[in-house]
Amino acid sequence: MIIEYDGTDFAGWQRQDGAVSTVQGEIEAVLRRILQEAVSITGAGRTDKGVHAMGQAASFMTGSSMEAGRLCHSLNSLLPSSIRIMSLIDVDGDFHARYSALSRQYRYMLRQRESAIFRRFSGYDRASHDLDQLNSRASVLLGRHDFKAFSKSGSDTRTTCCTVSEAQWFREKEFLVFQISANRFLRSMVRYLVSATLRFSGEEISYALVSRQPIKGLLPADPAGLFLWEIGYASAG
Repeated sequence: MIIEYDGTDFAGWQRQDGAVSTVQGEIEAVLRRILQEAVSITGAGRTDKGVHAMGQAASFMTGSSMEAGRLCHSLNSLLPSSIRIMSLIDVDGDFHARYSALSRQYRYMLRQRESAIFRRFSGYDRASHDLDQLNSRASVLLGRHDFKAFSKSGSDTRTTCCTVSEAQWFREKEFLVFQISANRFLRSMVRYLVSATLRFSGEEISYALVSRQPIKGLLPADPAGLFLWEIGYASAG
C-alpha cells in the first residue's frame, strides 16, 4: 500500500504502547476490524512525531481473499481523514516494504514568511539564503558517509553509514525545498541535515561526517516541514 498522511497529530509512524495515536496503529486497527484477523503492517520508513508522508509504502500479509480495490475503499471509509491509502495492490510473497526498498526520498518545505495555513506543513526561517551556497553545502553529503553526527542517539545499533544519491535545494513557488534521496536514513537525520545546510559551512559539515561528532549548537529542523516523499523499488510485484 502507498499511504499519504498528515503527521501533525500523530506520535509518528511506528506503533507504540499506551494510548498514543500512530499512523501504523490506526491502519492496523482498521485492518483488524475489516478482515477480522490480527494484521501487522511494515512500513518502508519510520517517520517521527509530526512528520508527514506523500508516499509512505507498507506491506502486510493476510489470509483474506478480499479484492485489493475493495479493501482500499473500505480502509479509506474508516480511517481518519488525515490518513489516505492512495493505492493497494497484491504483491509476491517475498516482497517486503522495508527490505525490498532500494531508496527513500524526503522533501523539506521551508517558508520564509509567517502563515496561518502552511504552518502545519512547512518549517519557517525568515533569514535570506543563497541557493548556490545551500547547494554547495548539500553536495558534501553525496556518497557513502557515516551520519552518526546527524542523528539522534539510538538510531541504529548496527551501522550509521548511509549512501546519499541526491541532496539539493531548490525554489518552488514561495518555498525553499530540500530534497534528499538515500538507501536508508537514521532517526531525525534529514531534519539535522536541513539545519546543518542552512546554518553551517561545508567544511563544518564535512568535519562532522569524518569525526562523527555533532556540530555544536545544531538542532533538528521543525518536523512540520518534513515529508517522506517516495520509496523506490526495483519491482513491487
